[in-house]
Amino acid sequence: MKVVIIGGGAAGMACASRVKALKPEWDVKVFEATSFVSHAPCGIPYAIEFGFGSEKLIYYKPEVFIEKRGIDLHMNSKVVELEYGKVRVEENGRERSYDWDKLLIATGASPKLPKIEGIDLDNILTVDLPPDVEKISKVSKKAEDIVIVGAGYIGIEMAEAFSTIGKKVTVVEMEDKPLPQYDKEITDIIKREMEKYVNLRLNERIVSFEGRDAVRRVITDKGEYPADLVIVAVGVKPNVELAKMLDVELGITGAIKTDERMRTNVENVYSAGDCAETKHIVTGKPVWSPLAPPSNKMGYVAGANMAGIDIKFPGVLGTQLTKFHNLQIAKTGLTEKEAIEEGYDIVKAFIEANTKVHYYPTSKKIYIKTIAEKNKKKLLGAQVVGYDDVAMRVNIFATAIQAGFTTKDLFFTDLGYAPPFTPIWDPVIVSARVLRF
Repeated sequence: MKVVIIGGGAAGMACASRVKALKPEWDVKVFEATSFVSHAPCGIPYAIEFGFGSEKLIYYKPEVFIEKRGIDLHMNSKVVELEYGKVRVEENGRERSYDWDKLLIATGASPKLPKIEGIDLDNILTVDLPPDVEKISKVSKKAEDIVIVGAGYIGIEMAEAFSTIGKKVTVVEMEDKPLPQYDKEITDIIKREMEKYVNLRLNERIVSFEGRDAVRRVITDKGEYPADLVIVAVGVKPNVELAKMLDVELGITGAIKTDERMRTNVENVYSAGDCAETKHIVTGKPVWSPLAPPSNKMGYVAGANMAGIDIKFPGVLGTQLTKFHNLQIAKTGLTEKEAIEEGYDIVKAFIEANTKVHYYPTSKKIYIKTIAEKNKKKLLGAQVVGYDDVAMRVNIFATAIQAGFTTKDLFFTDLGYAPPFTPIWDPVIVSARVLRF
């Protein structure tokens, strides 16, 4: 059996590894267009902040997959044409064709570039792949003024990185709050924290970038800002061009439509990772969630099914974590806005609490907003921000929501207690109590 996998990121290598583990006699080829596989692009802001190189962002070297797992890995090999049963690849300066019986499309996602005057000027960069570490570092060393376009996850993480290393940072966001997918109670806290470190410009749109060869100014509808470096972080789009060559169906999100086994509408063709659509666990509706944890699991599921093991991917809650300086930020499930848009009749709670007992010296503030159905009291979503132990709390919520917990179930969850770790009434339990049951 000949298996071809396009893309050597999280999903592609997870799939390849699973197929070879289950079917070691199969021929598994991976074609990766770049010079690295199994990489962690989510670490790019921290490479800038802490000054380490892109090589640290590689989880496994190619030799691990080639020598230990028996995968036929082709680096710097760009797939240029795809047809049923055959793939044409540009590698080492020439093109070659390979046959396949089963195919995984794991082509990932790419940063969006808005159509703005001057976008092609030098020193206007995006955050995408590990080599961007060196590109950004080279420019930022000489830069004094840095403008970041977009206050989503990448935007605020890059804002932290640059402000930490002493740059003057302006963040321009067209919405009226940072991390616009969060609810206002939470974004008000994020906004206050960001304003301590950067010039945060909300409700402001970029009109143009100005400069001769390299960018020097960013012009908005409300002003202008000096810029030696611009980071554009306005979102990503799924890479679906190769899928279209095979008439693979796209979903309503624009990503590749898949079923629970990661199969597409074309027989023996699978898709996983940042280019693939899945479903939301709460609503059951199609969603696109280009995040590392689901990408790895989707690749694992695709590989198992390719090898004949029946396993389903249940979908995602969109659980996300980030931070801005000392403020930790997380969400899972639906926000209030999303729940209402989905037609739920909701109850909500917003609490301020301590991460540990009040007398413990390292106790910090934490804020939680929780959403539940009004009648059934089934948990729908949670957002957590604070200065310690946010990941622990959001992961409890994610587990509870995926398990179908009600507020009563959550209230009676037997969580651990000790003064150095949590109050007697953990903030998670308090949020369930405030929602009532």
